[in-house]
Amino acid sequence: MNLVPLQANQPPDRFYRGGAAIDAFRGSARGADRRPEDWVGSTTTLSSETRLGLTTLPGGELLRDAVAANPEEWLGTAHLEAFGPETRLLVKLLDAGQRLPVHAHPSDEFAVRHLHLPNGKAEAWFILSGGSVYAGLREHVSREALRALVDNQDTEGMLGLLHERRVEPGELVYIPPGVLHAIGAGVLLLELQQPADLSILLEWRDFELDGRADGHIGLGFDRALEAVEHDPRPIDELIITVAEGEAVLPDGGDAYFRLERVPVADDEAKTVDAGFAVVVVESGAIFIEPEFGEPVRFTAGSTLLAPHGAGPLTIRGDGTVLLARPPRPMRANS
Repeated sequence: MNLVPLQANQPPDRFYRGGAAIDAFRGSARGADRRPEDWVGSTTTLSSETRLGLTTLPGGELLRDAVAANPEEWLGTAHLEAFGPETRLLVKLLDAGQRLPVHAHPSDEFAVRHLHLPNGKAEAWFILSGGSVYAGLREHVSREALRALVDNQDTEGMLGLLHERRVEPGELVYIPPGVLHAIGAGVLLLELQQPADLSILLEWRDFELDGRADGHIGLGFDRALEAVEHDPRPIDELIITVAEGEAVLPDGGDAYFRLERVPVADDEAKTVDAGFAVVVVESGAIFIEPEFGEPVRFTAGSTLLAPHGAGPLTIRGDGTVLLARPPRPMRANS
């Protein structure tokens, strides 16, 4: 199979600002505001939507349908045996045109028990343009105290509970399920997630949304806050630097997804294993040659899909490539 170049897939009219940094990263003309997320290689829809968020391939077919029709070529036998015909991955480019609200995501166990869904949502942020992030409680907070902050929309109180840290390009922040977090204004990142659109929003005061109606994933805040971690967690335990090769994610995060960073220079060649991947060219200009397909030149900001059936990929040129992948079957968290 050949590599599949992708166009931007930015759902409009989101509740927070952003999008210009994605346009600049891709080298595109600046578009409208409130398109802060590019859902790259997505088989996942936005919450309560039937199509919005899904990736359309160059021929007009949805990626979701293409994978369902030919899962072995897209995903490989080992993946199918472990996970079935699902990519088990959601990847986004995210431009925080304003600080995002304080929120958390439920675990697999919580999602199965209370939402009757197959998975919750862990995520990781690979930083492309730096700034401040907030993650992890500084001290224990009771559910009652947290609920009071939500009811009063005490934004300053919520942020005061969390560690704040400056992050730089090349760093990765892992956010386990249940951990409260927010992304600061001006950060551009590549986000790896479990395939779900599930957010427990504690804050909505300065955003275009009705958090009292939509912030609790349909469960009410008493139940939804049971999914939130209440004990302290040092933020530095969640941050690593990704220089080259496959990242070893903190706290067992590679049970959910994997990230590989491949820098090349002076036309040297590096080869990466076969397997489904969402590929983003972080910088430079490079050629990617699949064993069973045609070589293609890509420049910074390009996004593409590498099906398993393309075989191992040889990368050469002068730049850096990011490959987001599903978990290894032997590390399945299922």
